[in-house]
Amino acid sequence: MTGQTILIADDHPLFRSALKQAISGMATYYAVVEAGDFEGVQQAARENPEADLLLLDLAMPGVSGLSGLITLKAEFSSLPIVVISASDDNDTIRRTLALGASGFISKSVGIDELRNGIRTVLSGEIYTPDDFEGGEETDPDIADMLERLQTLTPQQSRVLRMLCEGLLNKQIAYELGVSEATVKAHVSAILLKLNVDSRTQAVIQLGKVNMAMVA
Repeated sequence: MTGQTILIADDHPLFRSALKQAISGMATYYAVVEAGDFEGVQQAARENPEADLLLLDLAMPGVSGLSGLITLKAEFSSLPIVVISASDDNDTIRRTLALGASGFISKSVGIDELRNGIRTVLSGEIYTPDDFEGGEETDPDIADMLERLQTLTPQQSRVLRMLCEGLLNKQIAYELGVSEATVKAHVSAILLKLNVDSRTQAVIQLGKVNMAMVA
């Protein structure tokens, strides 16, 4: 699909409807493509390679926390992503921006601010709430992990997300359509890049980054 398109990824139909209404009231017309789970948003992004923007909830079926953002930014690096979440503390906003989000909009904002945030990102700028304090990551371990997570390839990001879901190597191999040996190679590369000794440690480290991020 070509033209001006905005993707909406949220598992709550009422909130997707509210976002769609906000977009429809903007001066420029945008086609809206909706997704209610992580598999759906991946498919929508692949089917709409020229989409202008993705509005992403941090927690939906198939993904939780920042792992979804990591996976999507790795696969669709040129697609601007705005995280829309009820978890709008400074740490959450800071970490989404560090992982490549183009903006953050709290689910508590009114329709005018929502539109303003969308317009800001569509113009090529970064949008954050007015009360966002900015600053550097206060936890050096998390700052280090955020940098390491950005070095993962798209396939490694997918494998890490599935590790977090508790899938075994053979299950991951089936989901990705690759051999179990290929998955083992990806896991080894992930452990090396994240500087951990086991898949359990990798999941724990990502969990620390994800803390307080349940939208």
